[in-house]
Amino acid sequence: MPTKTLVLADRSSMLKTILIALTLLTPLLIYWNTLQSIIAIWNRSETFTHQYFILPISLWLIWRRRETLAQMTPAPFPFALLLLMLCSLAWLLADLADVQIVRQYAFVAIIISAAVALLGKRISWTIAFPLAFLLLMVPFGEIFINPLIEFTANFTVGALRMSGIPVLREGNAFVIPSGSWSVEEACSGVRYLIASVTLGCLYAHLSYRSRLRQAAFILMSIAIPIVANGLRAYMIVIIGHLSDMRLAVGVDHLVYGWLFFGLVTFIMFWIGGFWTENITPATLAATPAATPPSFLAAPGQPASARKFMLFAACTIACIGIWPAYDLYMYRSEAEDATPATLTRLHSDWQDSDAFSTWQPSFYPAGAELYRFFRQGSQQVGLTIYYYRNQHQGATLISSANRILPEKNSPWNTLSTTVRTESLSGRQLALREETIQSASGPLLIWHWYWMNGQFIENDYIAKLLQAKSKLTMHGDDGAAIFVFARYTDNPEEARRTLRAFLESNLAHVKATLDSNRKQ
Repeated sequence: MPTKTLVLADRSSMLKTILIALTLLTPLLIYWNTLQSIIAIWNRSETFTHQYFILPISLWLIWRRRETLAQMTPAPFPFALLLLMLCSLAWLLADLADVQIVRQYAFVAIIISAAVALLGKRISWTIAFPLAFLLLMVPFGEIFINPLIEFTANFTVGALRMSGIPVLREGNAFVIPSGSWSVEEACSGVRYLIASVTLGCLYAHLSYRSRLRQAAFILMSIAIPIVANGLRAYMIVIIGHLSDMRLAVGVDHLVYGWLFFGLVTFIMFWIGGFWTENITPATLAATPAATPPSFLAAPGQPASARKFMLFAACTIACIGIWPAYDLYMYRSEAEDATPATLTRLHSDWQDSDAFSTWQPSFYPAGAELYRFFRQGSQQVGLTIYYYRNQHQGATLISSANRILPEKNSPWNTLSTTVRTESLSGRQLALREETIQSASGPLLIWHWYWMNGQFIENDYIAKLLQAKSKLTMHGDDGAAIFVFARYTDNPEEARRTLRAFLESNLAHVKATLDSNRKQ
């Protein structure tokens, strides 16, 4: 009889293991496009190549706790199903609004929530860090590129002036007696920062038991690369300056950067080594992860094989319910799809020849309008990109949509700001960009039209887009750009743009509203 009981227990344990594996593989199938988007970024950008190692590292970290885990039994945690549903709903809203980063984080959170639901509170707490470490798979950090470029430019220019080298700065470009330099995206240090944070989190987990020490080291892994990148940029400029621009330019510029990052990482770990607490498999039980808070202390009730199978089915249903609704809405929109058109815009101003070759670097739109206008000596350019049935590679709001191309642009940015203008009896929030090329400066005002409203803020526009799609009213949206030249004072261009919009803003809105899906 004991032997038969043992065999049944082994079979039950094996069945539960298989169910856990199949359930955790389900998100990979249902959210396959989201997973592909993550891998595509890993392949495209060297900044995120290291993220291929996140999953193997997480599995290794779980393997380190195998002796402790062998003494535990999965006990389903029903409350986690609510969290799973919320994560799946977050994915749906992000998909409707086409916010890729939120969609990707929601996907990883779905996997984590499903694991918590099936494994239970105590097992999940024991492997809390490996589960949380999976969030670092998401390629996040490009939002910090512009602030890091600004910090690096400020740091470099300030250090050069402290060194007694005269500097003439314009935007992120500056000139010193030996030559010209520009702080580009590759110089922002975001690549070093993301890699450093990943290494810092892993090192802190493996080296410290104290939460305070872990937090301190992670903060250090954030601060040091930012300051170090400023020093790196300054040193490269100094090397180029002292060598008459023969060294630290071109390929060796990047080589010096990675060598410097390696040195900084070594120094960071060397400093962290002074605080190291000896953590071995024998001492893992003494780590904070092994002592759950009181509300997790009581183990859940192990479920029978039949109940566990039912719970796994409920977990899969929670994983797939919102993607199923998303598919239903997508098919409904596809059946009702009509091409977007922009009729010839009526204007009180006269058409004129093009005075600039500038165009926004946006994804291709369903309909586009390019026109130039004149009234007396005032000249204005108008560009509208209209999007419908948006999808990857054809979206209105994306980090890939820029005023200037990422590389090889004849223009460079002088300033960017947000302002509010009083036009035609309405307050219009917009972004103002000033760019310059060999042909002179250009002042650009741009904003969005979404759900019949003019909006400047990306996040509000995304929320309106999600609301419109959720209520089956489509995802129509447009980007509007008006621009003018000036000689010395940008206020010249502002007066021209105000005069144009006072006469034509209502015409622009009427043209866009006439296309909107009701």
